[in-house]
Amino acid sequence: MKKTKGTLEKIILPLINDNRSVGVLLLLCTCCSLLIANLPAGAAYLDFWASGSDLLHRLHLPHTLHHFINDGLMTIFFFLAGMEIKSELKTGALASAKSAALPVAAAIGGMLVPALFFTLFNKGTDFIGGWAIPASTDIAFSLGVAALLGKRVPVALKVFLTALAIIDDLGAIIIIALFYGEPVKLLFLLLAALAVLAFWYLNKRKRSFNWLHLLLALMLWYFVYNSGIHATVAGVIVAFMVPQNQLPRFQHALHHPVNFLVMPVFALANTAIIFPEQAAQALNNSLSWGIMLGLVAGKPVGIFISSWLMIRNKLAVLPAGVNYRQLAGAGMLAGIGFTMSIFVATLAFSDVMAQDIAKMAVLAASFLSMILGFTWLRFFSHQTQRRR
Repeated sequence: MKKTKGTLEKIILPLINDNRSVGVLLLLCTCCSLLIANLPAGAAYLDFWASGSDLLHRLHLPHTLHHFINDGLMTIFFFLAGMEIKSELKTGALASAKSAALPVAAAIGGMLVPALFFTLFNKGTDFIGGWAIPASTDIAFSLGVAALLGKRVPVALKVFLTALAIIDDLGAIIIIALFYGEPVKLLFLLLAALAVLAFWYLNKRKRSFNWLHLLLALMLWYFVYNSGIHATVAGVIVAFMVPQNQLPRFQHALHHPVNFLVMPVFALANTAIIFPEQAAQALNNSLSWGIMLGLVAGKPVGIFISSWLMIRNKLAVLPAGVNYRQLAGAGMLAGIGFTMSIFVATLAFSDVMAQDIAKMAVLAASFLSMILGFTWLRFFSHQTQRRR
């Protein structure tokens, strides 16, 4: 029995510790969900995610399985993202103005240009509210593809891509909080502020996180959920309340559950899309083109130009061992939107058909960005190694 357990650990542990595993798992979940949804019994699969409880609805809680995943489980994802942002700001690649300048500028350019591309295609249409869909980068997928290239991608480029994606996440969180909420309810907003104040008081007394903090976190989530601001913002607020010396413990504890449970379940629930009979025609509209060109072209263009301007004006320097061609390749990998882009799509549109078209466009653009980024970096990194 012990021998079998040891063998399983030798097989499983390397897999879950491999950066590529998360991306592969998300890809498999997406393919499975799309396949099941388009089988003859696909309607039952969609009904499963839409199943819910009237009691939860009366208690002002997420009342369907789909809502519970997007408003509840994804709060844990944002909690982990918030801790990663705080860690980078305190001791990581964003801890000093000099080291943060390039990834911050690149992330801003990588959000603004795709949003501009989308706006140019959808100005004056009912789809204009989806302008933030192509502005996001998926950390798991982009770093997973970079990991597939091994030593062909310099460590400094991976650090740059990680920092860029983290700032991108912060930008997405701010966008969600400001633009994708409902009318604000002042009473719940006030109660949320009181919960934050209670967190601050406990931190001032240097109390370690315990059951009291967990209770406060649940109360804060409930207040934010009912305030009109998206519930996942509560996860980021709580993350910034975690004392610096406890961040590594919480990050370590949540890393695998989020990557191998929360994100795959999110992928299954949010890619349950029934393809229309003319799928290619369904993608031939301003919404799809705005998203696809925003991710595939807008992301690398925005990242490269903003980085080049910063370096040209001596406000930042290229990461050690990285050239402009490799920087362009990182911009292509940043065009992999997936998790955050799909999440924003569910917030931007109430119409299911518009959501599905947006999700299909995100999937198509992310897949193309994977191929372009991988091929580009493999070719130019190989050339660089040969010259050396």
